[in-house]
Amino acid sequence: MPKVHDRGGWPTGEAIDMNDHPPMDWEIRLNAIRQVLGQKGLLSSDELRRGIEAIAPGRYETLGYFERWAESIESLLIEKGVLAADEIDRKMADFEGGNV
Repeated sequence: MPKVHDRGGWPTGEAIDMNDHPPMDWEIRLNAIRQVLGQKGLLSSDELRRGIEAIAPGRYETLGYFERWAESIESLLIEKGVLAADEIDRKMADFEGGNV
């Protein structure tokens, strides 16, 4: 069985929305973060893809395109020791609590 990212989608009766979608602010920021990490030598496109490919199939299905990027970038930065998981969790708690 191919990995979830290689299968091209499960067959459904739903039509594919082929319209362009304007990017959301957080997606633009995430793309900028990805570019800066690449320029600093902290993240390559191959690594980003590897991180996306490592997402469990059930989880992969629940995430959108840029959400997969975010999950991959987070796991890769933890893997490389750039950030710690508890550091990210604290920042997210601050953010969700309105303390940022």
